Amino acid sequence: MTAAENSIRGVYWVEVSNEFAEQRIDNFLIRELKGVPKSRIYRILRKGEVRVNKRRVAPNYRLQAGDQVRIPPIKLQQGKPVHAPNQGLRQYLQQRILYEDESLIVLNKPSGIAVHGGSGLSFGVIETLRAMRSDAQQLELVHRLDRETSGCLMICKRRSLLRELHSALREQKVNKYYLALLQGELPHRWRENAPLKKNLLSSGERIVKVNEEGKAALTLFQLVEQYSECGLAEIQLKSGRTHQIRVHAAYGGHALAGDEKYGDRKFNSRLKEQGLNRLFLHASRLELPALEKLQQRVFVAPLDEELVLVLENL
Repeated sequence: MTAAENSIRGVYWVEVSNEFAEQRIDNFLIRELKGVPKSRIYRILRKGEVRVNKRRVAPNYRLQAGDQVRIPPIKLQQGKPVHAPNQGLRQYLQQRILYEDESLIVLNKPSGIAVHGGSGLSFGVIETLRAMRSDAQQLELVHRLDRETSGCLMICKRRSLLRELHSALREQKVNKYYLALLQGELPHRWRENAPLKKNLLSSGERIVKVNEEGKAALTLFQLVEQYSECGLAEIQLKSGRTHQIRVHAAYGGHALAGDEKYGDRKFNSRLKEQGLNRLFLHASRLELPALEKLQQRVFVAPLDEELVLVLENL
């Protein structure tokens, strides 16, 4: 059923098939209600207009086969047409594909491009890839990276593999490594395990703070190279909290270079003189275990030239 049909028929129910088991409800609705703005979809979720098995659910609720989803009447927003991603962006992302087969794409995501549209953006990585791979009807993000973070990003073409990868991520069988430029003289190795809690400011901005009432988080740091006032570190995430690396780095006294939300302004200003005009955080390596539908693999995304030049200047 399309969103246009729904606007005429009113409330309707969808039974979740095995194909969509383990998908987040927000992503399910985005696909089900094509053409409806994402802001409207999140609004109806917050207000409880969408029900799963007659209960309210959060946007991150993962559907189970057999779930009954209530979808309320939705009117399509009349206004500006949504433009397709331009050819230049498509070509740019095509050049940054590290690996592709019939089930999986691994992309070296550029900094400055969101993984999905929203917040004033008509499209992001996933919308652009769907336009590029019109034959892949089930293209979905396996995980996410912040807009300003570059590096390894997995996109599935088949829901069967998506479910396996989501399970592996939850069981911490996927090793995710990052490279980051951090302020100060760094220890050779250290860890941060402070709990993190998301907060929403009155402006609508999302910010994360260390808070005993927050969720458990563990980040492992290892020095790669020390410079005069900062160091390059390899970081392994042992949990996947929002802004985890940035908050844990700042909490440990080693703010991330180029971080305007949690970082140090004077430090960022000095790094701009060395050519840094973005967040120095790069998802450098993914190690995947052997799965039923995927062999054991390691994917490596090289540092962008801009970041390499900053290190050379240092």
